[in-house]
Amino acid sequence: MESKLSIDMHYMKKILGKLLNIPSPTGYTDKIVHFTCNELENLGISYELTRRGAIRADIKGHKSSPDRAVVAHLDTLGAMVTRLKSNGRLSITSIGTWSSRFAEGARVSIFTDFGARRGTILPLKSSGHAYDQEIDTQPVTWDQLEVRVDEDSLSVDDLVELGFNVGDWVSIDSPLEISPGGYVNARHLDNKAGVAVLLAAAHAVVEAEITLPIDCHLLFTISEEVGSGASGILHGDVAEMVSIDNAPLVEGRNRFEKGVTICIKDSSGPFDYHLTHLLIELCHRHKILHQRDVFRYYRCDAASAIEAGNDLRTALTCFGVDASHGYERTHLGSMESLAHLMTVYMQSPPVAERDRRYLGPINGFTEQSLKSAQKPEDQTCYIGSDEDKP
Repeated sequence: MESKLSIDMHYMKKILGKLLNIPSPTGYTDKIVHFTCNELENLGISYELTRRGAIRADIKGHKSSPDRAVVAHLDTLGAMVTRLKSNGRLSITSIGTWSSRFAEGARVSIFTDFGARRGTILPLKSSGHAYDQEIDTQPVTWDQLEVRVDEDSLSVDDLVELGFNVGDWVSIDSPLEISPGGYVNARHLDNKAGVAVLLAAAHAVVEAEITLPIDCHLLFTISEEVGSGASGILHGDVAEMVSIDNAPLVEGRNRFEKGVTICIKDSSGPFDYHLTHLLIELCHRHKILHQRDVFRYYRCDAASAIEAGNDLRTALTCFGVDASHGYERTHLGSMESLAHLMTVYMQSPPVAERDRRYLGPINGFTEQSLKSAQKPEDQTCYIGSDEDKP
């Protein structure tokens, strides 16, 4: 029987703060890869890197197959320079999908070939003293933004002299604030909070000196925000994979910042029935606050793994996030609950022993129940208003 392990929240908060201080827009992730590898070494966990820098770490279990993986992505949203402007500023486009509304006013680093420069993303009409009500009526698009660089720059020639180029990466600052009540505010909690959760869960397993029933691979991907994510990092014998990511809060449907959200389906389709229900069962068994949800406009590492041709069971577990892909907020309680779930999941048996085979007979294959649900005799389901009830 698996045990609910203690989570070192001081460690989790420390790791989160360090991750948020490392710029990592998709395509500019080398530094955060080095940091994560160093942390895995501190935990005594072995790892390998792909050519581009995705990380595959290994916690050995009692058996090597069927094995499992837990994945979180290191890359974040960002921007890229598209044009050097005649006024000495920079036009930009987004890296990943996020609203230009949340980019306005952000402090940024621009990574030139000669080092980082600082600046601020501003709308084209940014001063009410100069433009009056036009500051509120201009369109909200990336074409309406520019980066004001903190240099003596009034022309294209000035920008060229300073070393700016089309194609320079732009990283958005992410100041972290944790309230006394446990609310966590920052940009890029998607998915650096998820990475902190995964490292904290691994820390708990290592500290407890537990031998897991099967090998568990910790995966850290570097291109989830642009869709390719876990497409090229899996061992061929990984039978089940759980993604860690954010659960967007929606008014009237999901206001759940303090527990775990288990997503049953996102825009790429339903997740595996049996793996998802194992996670739900573990939440019930270990009294982990949780809820189920369906995400309409959402995609995670699991989709890229399946689309790349991997035949494996996938599931999605989340910490609650308000204003996802904007100025985000979660709660330490949600991160802790998710770390608890990951520790008991790592200790649980595989969904199906048969999954150690890529192909095999029907014997041992999972089965979904088709039994009819039995309602208590004293309860009746009504459709309509209260006036329709007898």
